[in-house]
Amino acid sequence: MKIIIVGCGKIGTTIIANLVSEGHDVVGIDSDPAVISNLTDLYDVMCVCGNGVDCDVLAEADVDKCELFVSVTGSDEFNMLSCYLAGKMGAKNTIARIRNPEYNDKSLGFMRNELELSDSINPEQLCAREIYNILKFPGAVGIETFSARKFELLEIRLKPDSPFDGTSLAELRRKFQAKFLVCAVERDGVAIIPDGSFVLRGGDRIGITATPSELSKLLRETGLLQKKTRSVMILGASTTAFYLAKRLIDAGISVKVIEISRERCEEFSRKLPSVTVICGDGASAELLMEEGIDSADAFVSMTGLAEQNILISCLAASRNVPSVITKINRSELISMAEKMGLESIISTKKIVGDLITGYARALQNSIGSSVETLYKLMDGSVEALEFSVQSDFEYTNIPLKDMKLRKNILIAGIIRGNTPIIPAGSDIILPGDKVVVFASGTRLSVLSDIMA
Repeated sequence: MKIIIVGCGKIGTTIIANLVSEGHDVVGIDSDPAVISNLTDLYDVMCVCGNGVDCDVLAEADVDKCELFVSVTGSDEFNMLSCYLAGKMGAKNTIARIRNPEYNDKSLGFMRNELELSDSINPEQLCAREIYNILKFPGAVGIETFSARKFELLEIRLKPDSPFDGTSLAELRRKFQAKFLVCAVERDGVAIIPDGSFVLRGGDRIGITATPSELSKLLRETGLLQKKTRSVMILGASTTAFYLAKRLIDAGISVKVIEISRERCEEFSRKLPSVTVICGDGASAELLMEEGIDSADAFVSMTGLAEQNILISCLAASRNVPSVITKINRSELISMAEKMGLESIISTKKIVGDLITGYARALQNSIGSSVETLYKLMDGSVEALEFSVQSDFEYTNIPLKDMKLRKNILIAGIIRGNTPIIPAGSDIILPGDKVVVFASGTRLSVLSDIMA
């Protein structure tokens, strides 16, 4: 499938890398020759150096043959105009990055309609939502949602004294009352799709699927749920911090933001007067102590410098802050941060990369089923996908125990109407269902790909 990406910064480059690995015909457009040169050195893609709202540049990129056009420059207005022109010149689907908080849902819907955008993405808002979800379950490594939050995926790292340590998955299901499924395990850097006989060990990173209520029930039963988050300290008054602080304040959670720029502090205070904003250097341990880091339930480090985020997060962890979340957009630093003991790591470019990858798969093939949601887990070695089952899917009304699935495939959930189901062998898939599948070592484009 031919896909054009305008704006080849961190997010654009991540999207390109994902799409190239999926086998798509990708074209990158950027006005910076150095960026274009670096991109061609890294990936086997065609690049055009020029302005993404120049019709001649778009024509050179063969926009009329484009099935998906994505503009992710730093300017919302540029992205919208670029997508509008691309659509008029023949691009079949267009997605614009629009991140300004001043564009509310009503005005954004109007612009999307008038500009004939297929969709819009707000990386900062998506990032804030993921951080907020993690804060709901203190101690979680990550949390993802399916089908409008009817179904959730929680990633946690098992401690040596965990009640799961030394227990098989079949025993776990019998031992606890909650309805859940352990659907992925990472042990010593190796990802595994486990069966019922698999025995968990302390140190494992596991993915658990359940409904939100059953997930809370499980964590209460096992004692894995730490105390509820009531106060959050945020380092850096970025756009992501604004979206996060707004969500937290609306949920009744106390928020303190530390920012070194007086101009940003004043703007943040004006927009969110109920947030405590401290103007100072968040890299100063003395300042953090003075502002009460020891009494915070959670600390989120999201300055523009990944190295600073890592170091200050390590300080927060050393002060026994229950939940420490670190924003890192440099892939090469993530593994180092994990080795330093940081577990809840957020990458905006990864979130957007997964989103666009899922969108492209949905466009590529919708026979029998289509990809609704895609997440890459366990450092990308496991995929969790949500499929929408259509009437022409071949394997409906067959008990799951009678379906011959490929190796390292697990059907982790079925959503039927408003009812989420943790599947057992006697369950079946029906047209109209949403089906959540976990896969390791294979790429699924349609639901029938799970069959052997």
